[in-house]
Amino acid sequence: MLGVPLEQVTQAVEAALDAGYRHIDTAYNYLNEEAVGAGLRNWLEETGKSRSEVFVVTKLPMIGMYEGGVEKFLKKSLEKLQLGYVDLYLIHLPVGMKSNDDNDIFPVVNGQINVDFATDLIAVWREMEKMKTLGLTRSIGVSNFSIPQMRKICAVAKVKPSVHQVELHAHLRSKTCKSSARVTTSPLLPTLPVPRRKQMTRLRFKHEVPELLEDPVVRLVAERHSVSSAQVLLRFLVQQGIIAIPKSVTPSRIVANNDVWKFALSDTEMAALKSLDKGPQGRSFLFADRPWLREHPECPA
Repeated sequence: MLGVPLEQVTQAVEAALDAGYRHIDTAYNYLNEEAVGAGLRNWLEETGKSRSEVFVVTKLPMIGMYEGGVEKFLKKSLEKLQLGYVDLYLIHLPVGMKSNDDNDIFPVVNGQINVDFATDLIAVWREMEKMKTLGLTRSIGVSNFSIPQMRKICAVAKVKPSVHQVELHAHLRSKTCKSSARVTTSPLLPTLPVPRRKQMTRLRFKHEVPELLEDPVVRLVAERHSVSSAQVLLRFLVQQGIIAIPKSVTPSRIVANNDVWKFALSDTEMAALKSLDKGPQGRSFLFADRPWLREHPECPA
C-alpha cells in the first residue's frame, strides 16, 4: 500500500482480512510495515485466527543488498511487522544502494541516488538462501528482475526463486522466465500513486500511462458482465493463472476486488484485453529512463 497514510493502511489490512484476503504484500521501502503489522495483529487478536492462515510478503530494500544486510533488514522488517517469520521475502530491485542511515532508503549524494555499482546479485541471493535456512522466511524470490538476471540466479541457486513479482496488466504483458519462477505477482493497474513522503518522491512516476480503468474495451467487457472495470482487470490476470495484488483502502472496493470468481471472460474477451498491450510504453515506471539506474550494470530492462 505504497503512498497511503499509515492509519488507513492498518484499517485496510483489517478490512481486507475480514473480506477474506489472506495474502498481504508490503516492503521495507514502503515505510508502512508497522502499520501493516498492527492491522494484522489487531485482526488476529479479534478473530482468534492463527498466524499461519495469513501469507505475508515483504521485501529487501536496495540499501540492504550487501553481506550481512539481508539478515539485518529482514530482522528489522520482522520487528516492524511483529512477526517471527514472513512467508515470502523478495529482493525488491536488482540494484543496490549505499546508505549510512537505515531510514534513508533512497540515499542521495551530490544530487544523485547513491547506487552501488558493485552490486553482486549472486552474493545477495546466497544471503537470501540463508534466511530460509534460519527460518526467518518460508520462501524467497525476486522482484523487477530481467530474464537474464533470473537465469543468472537460477544457474547457481541451491534454492530457486519461488516468485518473480513484476508489473503486469492489460497494458503491459511482461515476459517472465516462468521455468524458474512458479508464480508471477502483479499490481492491478499501471497507474501507481506518487508517495507523499520526501524520500519516495525521488522515484516519481514521470511516464504517463492512459487510465486503464477507463479503457473503452475494459468498460465494454465490464458492462457485459455487470461488474466493475477493476474486477474485469483482476479476472483477466487470475484467469491466466497469475496472482494479482489489488490495492485499495475503501472497504467496498476491497470486497469487490476479491469477488472475481462469479464470472469468467470468454476467449473473445480475453483476446480483446490482450490486444491492449502497449509493450514498454505501458509501463508506469521505466527503469532505464532514470539516469541513476541506466548506468548500473544490473539496471532492469
